[in-house]
Amino acid sequence: MPVVIGQKPDHGFDHPVGLLTDCHRRVERFLGVLVELGGKLEGSQLDESQRQSLSTALRYFREAAPKHTADEEESLFPRLRRSSQPEAAAALAEMERLEADHRHVAPMHAEVDLLASKWLADAALPAAEAARFKHLTLTLAELYREHIRVEEDYVFPIAAKTLDTEALMAVGREMAARRNAGHEGP
Repeated sequence: MPVVIGQKPDHGFDHPVGLLTDCHRRVERFLGVLVELGGKLEGSQLDESQRQSLSTALRYFREAAPKHTADEEESLFPRLRRSSQPEAAAALAEMERLEADHRHVAPMHAEVDLLASKWLADAALPAAEAARFKHLTLTLAELYREHIRVEEDYVFPIAAKTLDTEALMAVGREMAARRNAGHEGP
């Protein structure tokens, strides 16, 4: 079943850590689309279904993924940094690394978007650009695999354990506000 932007997540804004995890599944799926198209087609002409899949994946990374990053950097991580719990303090280095990852992947996403947009406009990509697209998407997939593992195995469980209900609800409200009161998914 194709994943669509705005699809109802498994968790609601009242369970923000779960909602962040739901977003990871979408990142993985949409990145998988980019990797598959880049590897399988190597810049050759896209059929209508492939064009739609590529367009949807690009839209996800342009519109929804930045909100997920903001959810972490503007809502979750600052509350963990302010927590007096020792586990939260221990996660500080990981949060700094995760924020560095966000900065590191941003130009790669911009280049993927540029190449994919050209692919959509021109119907095909020259070999060198197709190879660059493939390399970038594979690199992003590898980076995200580790990034998501650290968040889900370490940082998110610490947040769920150390942040009180009020703090978690505030994270959820901020996430909802970024999405216009929940009118689109993570």
